[in-house]
Amino acid sequence: MSCRNTIEEISSYLNGELDPELKRTIEAHLKMCHNCRVVLDTTRKTIELYCDGKLFPLPDVVRSRLHEALERKWQGKKQ
Repeated sequence: MSCRNTIEEISSYLNGELDPELKRTIEAHLKMCHNCRVVLDTTRKTIELYCDGKLFPLPDVVRSRLHEALERKWQGKKQ
């Protein structure tokens, strides 16, 4: 199974909506592919954070850096 196919099925995998054979194929790929494991773990954590519904305050330094990065990106698109 390719990385592309694995990533296309990540949502179904996490929801437990795969047939057993496809699930085994994906799990075999995940054992060998670090990048797909990272995508899986990140997706799982994002869902957990989103579903938890709790807001986490950003430290002022992080908030400022994020704001500056977004401002630079926005200015670049205006030109």
